[in-house]
Amino acid sequence: MDNDQSTLLIGVVGPCGSGKSTLIDGLEKHGYRCRHIAQEHSYVKTMWRVITQPDILIFLQSSFENSTDRRKLRWSIGDYEEQQNRLSHAREHANLIIDTDHLDPQGVLAQALDFLTQNT
Repeated sequence: MDNDQSTLLIGVVGPCGSGKSTLIDGLEKHGYRCRHIAQEHSYVKTMWRVITQPDILIFLQSSFENSTDRRKLRWSIGDYEEQQNRLSHAREHANLIIDTDHLDPQGVLAQALDFLTQNT
């Protein structure tokens, strides 16, 4: 990509508790424009593309156990699997997928910044 970081629009998707808001806060502190895409709550699998049209899409993955623990959610595994289903199109089209299960927020941010530095 041949864009200035302040003009790029970065979309961030993932299941509840994956760290979307935390990553967006970190990226914005580095001058990036970001959108939190609540795709996990929509039955329209292409909503991320229709509403936001990001230049770069980052997908944050977290397991059922970590998602429910981080957010103190009382989900069933079925609730989590439904979010994964709703996120499937975004995951397939993501420019970067970060598994957040074994990373702290700084590690997730570092992976995103490394990707953006190398690919923009």
